[in-house]
Amino acid sequence: MTTNDKQIVRDYFNSVGFDRWQRIYGDGEVNRVQKDIRVGHQQTVDKLLGWLKDDGNLASLTICDAGCGVGSLSLPLAAAGARVFASDISEKMTNEAKSLATDPDNPKFTVGDLAALTGEYDTVICLDVLIHYPLEEAEAMIAHLGSLAKSRLILSFAPYTPFYGGLKKIGEFFPGPSKATRAYLHPEKEIKDMMARAGFRVKRETMTSTRFYFSQMLEGLRW
Repeated sequence: MTTNDKQIVRDYFNSVGFDRWQRIYGDGEVNRVQKDIRVGHQQTVDKLLGWLKDDGNLASLTICDAGCGVGSLSLPLAAAGARVFASDISEKMTNEAKSLATDPDNPKFTVGDLAALTGEYDTVICLDVLIHYPLEEAEAMIAHLGSLAKSRLILSFAPYTPFYGGLKKIGEFFPGPSKATRAYLHPEKEIKDMMARAGFRVKRETMTSTRFYFSQMLEGLRW
């Protein structure tokens, strides 16, 4: 992501974006579209938690939640026993997640963009973040996140299809102050190829689609 893109995303999620997504990820009153997105995102989180719990070793894992938002994934992972390191580009989002944590030491939260992440983790997860990256910049991000993962990289993204592309174009006719300024759809094959070049083969995948939310999730294991 370019410096300009990073600043746009950081500013958005520290201002009107925070207000919008904090409501969506919370449990307060929201409008019809926001409720639909809330349901869709929670379905993605629940599917991922199901995968990890079914493996039977969640409590022994170190997990990096890259782009943690307000902790909708980090907090239940920590509650299930994983050691979680969570980061987000938005200080306001990260502080909200911290305020919801019951253990001051787990998850461990930091503020920063994905390119600044360091360390080594059993599993690296990046949910619903690639939508902010143009395709030509996504590969560097995927390669960097993959370099932090000892055995598994899990990504979700908004897949490109003619239908979803049409929906996106329709949405662009109705701009609003709380909408993100950029949103990118990515062909599934391109993301899978990028994961392969980063050293991961796709083991599990699932699609979540509601009226206003669509997200493809891929679990990649090291070759």
